[in-house]
Amino acid sequence: MQSPEMTSRTLFAPTVSSGNDTILVFLFVAAALHILLILGVDFSAPKPEEFKRSIEITLVDTPARKAPKQAKMLAQENQVGAGQQDIKPKPQARKIANEGNTPQSKHLARAEPEPQQSHPRPKVQKKVLTQQKAEKKAAEADVQPAPEKRPAVEQRRHPILTAEALQEQITQLGTEIRDSQLSGEQSKIKFVSMVSAHKYLAAQYLKDWEDKVERMGNRNYPEVASKRNFSATLTMDVGINADGSIYSIRINKSSGIPELDEAAKNIVRMSAPFAPLPQDLLKELSVLVITRVWKFSDESGITTR
Repeated sequence: MQSPEMTSRTLFAPTVSSGNDTILVFLFVAAALHILLILGVDFSAPKPEEFKRSIEITLVDTPARKAPKQAKMLAQENQVGAGQQDIKPKPQARKIANEGNTPQSKHLARAEPEPQQSHPRPKVQKKVLTQQKAEKKAAEADVQPAPEKRPAVEQRRHPILTAEALQEQITQLGTEIRDSQLSGEQSKIKFVSMVSAHKYLAAQYLKDWEDKVERMGNRNYPEVASKRNFSATLTMDVGINADGSIYSIRINKSSGIPELDEAAKNIVRMSAPFAPLPQDLLKELSVLVITRVWKFSDESGITTR
């Protein structure tokens, strides 16, 4: 027979199944606690506390050395208040940096304004304001940079003139002077283009004059124009008197060859005298000026147009 002590040990001895149940219970409890922690804890950052109260700030000036005779406001220190003035003080003029290095700073430096009186006089105030405006204008005039001086060579630049451009300007100027001198109604020297009442007579006389000059020029063709592949042109004015004699000969535009210009003049002289001017044409002029372009070519000879 077994003893009572052995029987009690056998009854209360832990079994394997009861140990496994205990472990499952603890695991279930631990899992539940973790789930509660995860769902209950908020990881968001705390919001800053909003301050709805306003903060009052009082600016205190430097204490005055002497206490005011009659204090109008309570303050922490003895101060002389600005009060309400009839005239607002003007701000001090701005000073340029490094005022000791620039010469303009001497003109801009101003003395500190004196404390204004409690009852300023209108006349004195007006005078001070006028003086300040004058000083301000003078200071601005000194600060403005002086205009850059360009060299005289750049300011006096002229376009480069070639020989052809210069000759063209001289010709144009001569034509303007000639037209201005002969364009009056009382003038008796007219160009063919200026004839108004008897254009057909002037045109016929011009055609006859061209034929005679070309015949004389081809008979006495200048040697300077006899070279091979030679070609040159010139413009000449020839004035004809009423009796057909030569009044004037002038080269308007040179051919560039002095010998050829002189040969053209000699051809006109050899062709004179020309036919007298028609009587009806003399009613509006006494000298008829013919302007023609002369062309010298080794192939076609002399032609005028």
